Amino acid sequence: MSAKTAEYKAVARKDLTYGQWVRKEMKRNWVAYLLIAPYVLIFTLFTVVPVLLSVLISFTDFNMLQLPNIVWIENYINLFFADDVFLTACTNTFIFAAIVGPASYLMSFLVAWFINELSPRIRSIVTLIFYAPSISGQVYLIWGTLFAADSKGWANAFLMEIGVLTTPNKWFQDADWVMPLCIIVALWTSLGTSFLSFIAGLQGVDRSLYEAGAVDGVKNRWQELWYITLPSMKPQLMFGAIMAITGAFGFGGVVTALAGFPSVDYAAHTIMHHLEDYGGQRYEIGYSSAIATVLFLVMVGANAVVKKMISKVGS
Repeated sequence: MSAKTAEYKAVARKDLTYGQWVRKEMKRNWVAYLLIAPYVLIFTLFTVVPVLLSVLISFTDFNMLQLPNIVWIENYINLFFADDVFLTACTNTFIFAAIVGPASYLMSFLVAWFINELSPRIRSIVTLIFYAPSISGQVYLIWGTLFAADSKGWANAFLMEIGVLTTPNKWFQDADWVMPLCIIVALWTSLGTSFLSFIAGLQGVDRSLYEAGAVDGVKNRWQELWYITLPSMKPQLMFGAIMAITGAFGFGGVVTALAGFPSVDYAAHTIMHHLEDYGGQRYEIGYSSAIATVLFLVMVGANAVVKKMISKVGS
């Protein structure tokens, strides 16, 4: 029996209190705790504390000029029952997330799976080609030029030349077109960090598992994918899901860059836009904190659902 196992049993028998056991473990591994201390400190100060403060401020009418006044759940009541723009923003956000989230996640994995089958030299070139749109600042310029509102825009020029249009269409100022176009642009730029994590996960799968799978009755590539590949890269799948959820629910930058703020008739107005409106322009910090709290809870819920789904992979 190992010393650590004996310690666990000692804790179970109450020979050591849990606190004593924790202190003993921290003393034994003090170097590891010292190394992670800067990250834990920074993460706590700039992530955990702001989230907790945002939740607390959401129950006030804080405006950054006067001391907060507690209003309890009044902000949330106004948000759901008196703010029609917020309800529109919720609808737009969920539509966008329902399309872009799963589509970008699946597309990232399938492209990574395809690239993984290439030779190392070609793989690096193709990876750069697919990854470049997500880091290029010229993407919005390209799409803005492609769907420019005048006759010089490529889409308008082509459609007018073949007779589909008689006058230029103001694509990103048209309530019927702004949302679909922003979804397309978001998908175009979605092969980002999660895409790279999928490639890394595919590269890390033990090749001997495929040989063992063939012996155990795995007959084709799809069975290899479900029973071997996906279970072997669950950490990367989870990371990719978190990135996809974050991107899907926080896509306001795409709309702002292409359609301005706010978008025409609030056709592509999102929760992030509503948060920016009340927090960054009106300085109604209490109300904007309530919006941020709702968005945070929605993302946590979506993350829990995805985590449960991923846990069933390969089962």
